[in-house]
Amino acid sequence: MEGSRCSSGARLMAFLAIFVTLFSTGSSVAQVPLLMWSSEGLPPLASPAAGHITSKDQLTAYLTSAFASGPHTVLLFLQDKLSKDDFTVFGGVFGNKQDSAFQNLEAALQSSSSSVMLPALEWSDSSAVPALLQEKLGVSPLLVDADTLSHLSVNTSASNLLLINLPYCTGLDKSCKKVLLDNDEIIGKVLSIMKDKNVLYTAIYTGLQPSRVISETSMSTQPAGRSLLQAVVPDVKPPIMFNVSSNPCIMLWAQNLNISLSEGSVWIDLAAQVPSMTGSICNSSNSLLVLSYESGYILRFAMTRRFYPVSGRYWFTLDSVQLQVNSQTASYNGSHDIYAPAEYSFHCQSVTSFRDALLVPNKDDATPWRLNFIDFQIQGFGLANGTDFSYASDCAGFFTPGIWMGLVTGLLLLLIFVYGLHMIMQLNTMDRFDDPKGPSISVPQSD
Repeated sequence: MEGSRCSSGARLMAFLAIFVTLFSTGSSVAQVPLLMWSSEGLPPLASPAAGHITSKDQLTAYLTSAFASGPHTVLLFLQDKLSKDDFTVFGGVFGNKQDSAFQNLEAALQSSSSSVMLPALEWSDSSAVPALLQEKLGVSPLLVDADTLSHLSVNTSASNLLLINLPYCTGLDKSCKKVLLDNDEIIGKVLSIMKDKNVLYTAIYTGLQPSRVISETSMSTQPAGRSLLQAVVPDVKPPIMFNVSSNPCIMLWAQNLNISLSEGSVWIDLAAQVPSMTGSICNSSNSLLVLSYESGYILRFAMTRRFYPVSGRYWFTLDSVQLQVNSQTASYNGSHDIYAPAEYSFHCQSVTSFRDALLVPNKDDATPWRLNFIDFQIQGFGLANGTDFSYASDCAGFFTPGIWMGLVTGLLLLLIFVYGLHMIMQLNTMDRFDDPKGPSISVPQSD
């Protein structure tokens, strides 16, 4: 739908009206919202009907007409996760506009010459939108941030696809609203830089995948009458698996593979992206898992299997984890803390490089990059169970600090009890007592 410089409140209320209708109708198709605005004009698009889910073919047809002629500069703000719930929960839609987490985004929609809002875009693959834009523009995406863009010279005589990755809340350091506020500031800073450079652009804000997926089943398939409520079991994503001759050789699973390029920057979750494993190798003594992501990041996990005579068995160690961004590489040593019997897998709830670090940064690397892997499990040898991990050797020891504190406190209380009992047992009764019928006992007081 073509924007006509209507007020931000009216635009947002129209957007939310479609959201409410979508909530009431329900759908089992995963969806992500897509917002598109331009400083040079967009072809008109009819407002989607209430409850309508825009298909990939419909988006392809519209982008074909939007980028049919002339070079275009496209800013793709690609958030790790995004759903319409994020706008309703954090958009300040109940008259409390100063509490909105999307103030710069709303201002950009209001000031743009035209805009398109798709509340429900059919989602099937995290790389669908970037791949579609790459096909329409004929250029590969260039990963940038606000600092890089300020020093970048944009050639307007050719098409440009500038990719700005935005994180989503992972429950580590910031709340969802704080993360979305930071993302909104990044959007405002990037648009301000483009305005200062006098570059006409088309901006798109969407997500790599939905942040919330609500599936509803038809009532006709539900049994009539009362029934107990049962918690919905979330879908568990499959592990990353590298095969050699159709046999699994290396397996890795993590809830989050978070990286940060500086101490104060936002976290980027690579687990939400689909990697390529080109360059991975595996044999009986060494394993190397290479995860290459379209966003430009590369993770390498190097493992070694050795025989230790002291224990009389083979063990494997995670010798190093390397993070490569563009032409820079940082290496982290994990062999001192990340190890397990060769036929086992290794599991740890938190593997970090900065707090209780299991990954020790290489002293020769001066980069401030940080790693934080949540619910991390890896196995590079002895995958005898096919597509399942072997028994996991966990990083948490049996005697944790809490257990030691409890044991020491209990032992101290036991010593106090034994000492008190010993003192009571040392009490002696008197050997002489007063006879009420005889003379009283006299104790001489003289020296």
